[in-house]
Amino acid sequence: MRRALPAPTRAALLLDLDGTLLDFAARPDLVTVPAGLTDTLRRLRAPLGDALAIITGRRIAEIDALLGDAPFAVAGEHGIAIRPGPDAAEHHVALPAIPPAWLAEAEALATAHPGVLLERKSRGFVLHYRRAPGAGPVLRAALERMRHGDPRFALLAAAMAWEIRPHGADKGSALRALMAHPPFAARLPVFIGDDVTDQDAIDAAQALGGVGLRVDDAFGGPTEVRAWLSEAARAGQWPALPRG
Repeated sequence: MRRALPAPTRAALLLDLDGTLLDFAARPDLVTVPAGLTDTLRRLRAPLGDALAIITGRRIAEIDALLGDAPFAVAGEHGIAIRPGPDAAEHHVALPAIPPAWLAEAEALATAHPGVLLERKSRGFVLHYRRAPGAGPVLRAALERMRHGDPRFALLAAAMAWEIRPHGADKGSALRALMAHPPFAARLPVFIGDDVTDQDAIDAAQALGGVGLRVDDAFGGPTEVRAWLSEAARAGQWPALPRG
C-alpha cells in the first residue's frame, strides 16, 4: 500500500523531466515546455522551503535552457552531474568515459537506421529510435555486443531509446546526494518518474521514508502531473492523486 504523502512543509519534491513534466517529442531537442509550468514550479518552492529538484538523464545545461531558474537543484545524466543549489558548483562523479570506438560505432548505427538519433553525454550516449521504432531490437543487440565483457558500463532501456553509461551513478544515488544538502536535508523525499531509469530514485525515496510515484500508476501522463502540481501550488498542499 502506498504511503501517505508528507505535507509540503515536510517534503522535498524531486521530479523526472521527460515523460513526467514534459510530453515526449519525436526528438529530445524538440520538446516544449507548456505555458505556466515554470511558474508552477517557482510557486511550489515556497511551501517546500525551496526543496524542489529535477533529476533527469539530460545534461544540466539542457535543464537550464528548458526550465531556467524554476528548480532549486538539478541532477543530470542520471546522477553523474549534480548541482545542489542555484549558486553551487556543478559536481561530476568520477566515472570512466565511453571508449571512442564505441561512439564511432554508435554513429554508424544511427546513420544505418534513418530516424535513429545519437545523443552524446559526458560519460555515455543514447540511441533514440522513436522515429524508427522497428530499429529498437537491432540497436539493443548491437549495443549488447559492444559492451560485452566490459563491466564498467551498463546498457539501459529508456522510453524508445537505449543508453550506455558507466556504473556508479543513477537516479537513486542522485536523490540521496541531493537529500544530504539543505534545504532537502531533514525532509522526506517525494519523487515522481515515469520509466525504468526512475526506479532507482523511487526505491531511494521510499528507503528514506518518503514516497516514490510512477506516472502511469498515480497520474496517467504528464498532463495530469502538471495539473496536479498546479493545484498543489495554488492550494499549498497536495491534492488527491488522479489515480490514488
